[in-house]
Amino acid sequence: MENLINIAVVGVGYLGRFHAQKYKAIEGVNLIGVVDVNENRAENVAEELNCDYYTDFSEIIDKADAVSLVVPTSNHYEIARELISTGIHCLIEKPITTTVEQAEELIQLANKNNVLIQVGHIERFNPAIEYLYKNINFPLFIEAHRISGFKERGIDVDVILDLMIHDIDITLSLVNSPILEIRASGAPVVTDNIDIANARIMFENGCTANLTASRISLDPIRRFRVFQPSLYVSADCAKRENLVVRTMETEDPSALYNLPFSSITPEVIKHDGKDQLETEIRSFIRSIKGQEKVMVDGEAGKEALRIAFEISSQISENIKKAYFFNSNKKG
Repeated sequence: MENLINIAVVGVGYLGRFHAQKYKAIEGVNLIGVVDVNENRAENVAEELNCDYYTDFSEIIDKADAVSLVVPTSNHYEIARELISTGIHCLIEKPITTTVEQAEELIQLANKNNVLIQVGHIERFNPAIEYLYKNINFPLFIEAHRISGFKERGIDVDVILDLMIHDIDITLSLVNSPILEIRASGAPVVTDNIDIANARIMFENGCTANLTASRISLDPIRRFRVFQPSLYVSADCAKRENLVVRTMETEDPSALYNLPFSSITPEVIKHDGKDQLETEIRSFIRSIKGQEKVMVDGEAGKEALRIAFEISSQISENIKKAYFFNSNKKG
């Protein structure tokens, strides 16, 4: 029988509990326990899944081969550093850390100890996004909207780190080109952090991405659209479907510009309702077994974080200028 992979989940709040449930159901995985500083919460999840529970992550260090780290971002670095130092593979929820420097240190430590880091950018495992990776090879323009209603959960960070970072990660991996310029704008509306943001990212290969994120909207939207020569693909991440528009094949490329738009028939591709978190976790397990490369490694997580901070910084500076201008105007 194949050796079991011993897994623990550190942090079993809203999302961590789902991690533990997925591991428990996967063949070849042994959920050795769950960890949470809230003992009642840890005990309840452990009872549900028939496993041990702990209140200190250090108690699973000599027992686990791998860990899902689902604690507040401010605790990622400290806990992951200890786990990685002892040879434990880590699936770290996004964002990877609170600073780029912390992310770089974890990456170097993982390389030194031959340990895998996977960052929980779960939208990479959305079948509508997976379709993009299989069919887009020359993106020229990207437009993404990730818009939701206001929720108390996640407001400890701005909307860029909370929501937009998903589309930043997808864009960077899809375009795969150095960034030429970033222009960003946004505002705090109902919290002290930025609640609505727009970023225009221009790449050296000529592609431009326009990303919008909001957590103060009435109608939720999670849509990622890509345009390339002769092809337009929209990925609706909520519905898990793609809208595909292809121009008609012709031996004369100039004839494409003379085709009536009404003659082009869109294709709608609906995907099954597969569980993205389970897909992400199964990918992590296969990576540990050496069956595939990590889908979203530490470097990808670090780069998404770096760009998110650049966008946040630009917006914060613009907000300061706006306050300064308005205060002087009133005076």
